[in-house]
Amino acid sequence: MKHLKQFGLSLAMGTLLLGASDVANAQGRRGRGEERSQENQAAREQRQQERQNRRQEQAPQAQEAQQQRGEQRLQEQQRDSQERQQRWEQQRQQQQRDSQERQQRWEQQRQQQQRNEQQRQQQTQQSREREERWQQQRQQQQRDGQERQQRWEQQRQQQQQNRDSESQRQRQQQQQQVEQQRRQERDRNRDRDSNRDWNGRRDDNNRDNNNGRQRNWQGEQQQRAERYRQDWQRRQNYLNQRQRLLEQQRRSNQLRYQQRYLERLRRDQSRLQQWRYNDYGPSNYRYRRGGSYYETNRYGAEMLQRGVNDGYEEGFHAGQADREDGYRYSPEEAYGYQDASYGYDAYYVDLSEYQYYFREGFRRGYEDGYYSRSNYGRYSNGGYSILGTILEQILGLQLLN
Repeated sequence: MKHLKQFGLSLAMGTLLLGASDVANAQGRRGRGEERSQENQAAREQRQQERQNRRQEQAPQAQEAQQQRGEQRLQEQQRDSQERQQRWEQQRQQQQRDSQERQQRWEQQRQQQQRNEQQRQQQTQQSREREERWQQQRQQQQRDGQERQQRWEQQRQQQQQNRDSESQRQRQQQQQQVEQQRRQERDRNRDRDSNRDWNGRRDDNNRDNNNGRQRNWQGEQQQRAERYRQDWQRRQNYLNQRQRLLEQQRRSNQLRYQQRYLERLRRDQSRLQQWRYNDYGPSNYRYRRGGSYYETNRYGAEMLQRGVNDGYEEGFHAGQADREDGYRYSPEEAYGYQDASYGYDAYYVDLSEYQYYFREGFRRGYEDGYYSRSNYGRYSNGGYSILGTILEQILGLQLLN
């Protein structure tokens, strides 16, 4: 018990000592804190004073720097204003240029539209003129067709009349021959010897007459050939004028056809210069022209047939050339039609006769060539030739006994 009291007393004393020590420590710490606080306050005041002094020292410099910055900003603003003014001026000028270009483009478009409208009107006018020309050509062709039909009908009627007349004439001739034979039989029975002498004298006279006719015929053929050679220069001069006209009209295809025809004429002229008279016998053919009949021999008949056929071929090429040139239907303007002498060699037929039948074939060939058809002829063996039935209608060639 006693020990416990002592232990408690010792413990109390220790506690008191610890408390006193803590109080002393606390007082010391408080004193030191006040000192540090005062020191810190003095240091702050000193730093504040120093900052104030520095601000006072830096104030003129800051004011000067601020003034410089203000001037720089003013200069920059002035430069910006000038640049904006320049950009605005450039934009205004660009807008003016754009406006002028738009105005020019609009004016060009307006002029182009006017030109297009003029071209359209011209094309319309040309189309209307082509249509009118086509209508005129069609009407002309219809009239020509009607005229050809009328001529054909007239020729047919004339042919029928000629056939009737020929039949009547043949019947009369037959009756006359029968009557003559009867008279001759009576004469022979009455006087045989006298008839024998008369027949001998008649044969001599016939031989003399045949020799005279042959000499006259030979001279006539030579005169025909000479007239044809003399006419060659005149046709050559006309050909040169015709060539210049085609060049002015820019009818290149017709010009090529004419040059081809001229070349064939020149070869034909060279052949004619070697002409020599040959006797092909008496006239044993007849042909029809204008309702009348004319006689010729075998060579003349063959030449007329060649003339119709050559005329058809030349007409076909001429019509084809005019169609390719876009030229109107006009066979009479072609040089081949106007010349109509290709293939003529002055034997047994006058030039005018040959030209008539050459042109008959030429007109039909031109029509087929211009309209690309084969109404009157056909193409075979590299060339064009007229149909046999058409040739017979044109010539009406007959062989005489």
